[in-house]
Amino acid sequence: MGKPLRWPLGCDPNELTGQTVLGVRRRGKYMLLDLGSGGLLLLHLGMSGSIQFGQTLPPPGVHDHVDLNTSQGTLRLHDPRRFGALVFAPSEASAIAQKLLGKLGVEPLGADFNVADFAQGLKSRKAAIKQVLLSGVPVVGVGNIYACEALFWAGIHPTVSAAGLAPKRVAKLHTAIRDVLTRALGHGGSTLRNFSNAQGQNGHFQLQTMVYGRAAEPCRNCGTAIASIRQGQRSTFFCPHCQKP
Repeated sequence: MGKPLRWPLGCDPNELTGQTVLGVRRRGKYMLLDLGSGGLLLLHLGMSGSIQFGQTLPPPGVHDHVDLNTSQGTLRLHDPRRFGALVFAPSEASAIAQKLLGKLGVEPLGADFNVADFAQGLKSRKAAIKQVLLSGVPVVGVGNIYACEALFWAGIHPTVSAAGLAPKRVAKLHTAIRDVLTRALGHGGSTLRNFSNAQGQNGHFQLQTMVYGRAAEPCRNCGTAIASIRQGQRSTFFCPHCQKP
């Protein structure tokens, strides 16, 4: 490992030598590597991190902080701002794993993300619906870009209280979240600054957004100028005509 990241590894790196990676999965923004010992590694990219994987990688640079050398290749964590992390947990039920994963909502493209539970999760949340989506509590994976886009397609103003949404509007938002994320995956995600996949390829969803990043530009649907406000230190984009309070 290179310079310290946001959190300590949580074990002596030598303890990982000889471990078998049984599988790789994802929970929210965490990549989970299940180990033969019954433990697991939780990898988070932070705000500017990225991973590379390959049989032959160039020598590590100043912003390369972790190399996991395996029989199939090397997994490298690159993070200029060091907000990323690699954390060992003895099990998914352990305190450290639950601290990071325990409060995460359901996966938006999984079978557990149903309208009834989503509606129930919003009932007690009086905050603005955009902020509730970003919290990752009722559902994970709906970041700033995708929250703005999903709210546009659902016709919901971003400042509306989550608890005040009528059942039909919750159902439209549920569908919009699934549709937006599915399309984004089909376009390789969104590259605004430095995002790329493990093969170094950029995403292209940002080229077709309806509202995100389009302040003062005409709405693609009605022609009204797209508005921008700040919510929780994040920029929110919406159409004042198409999205109703």
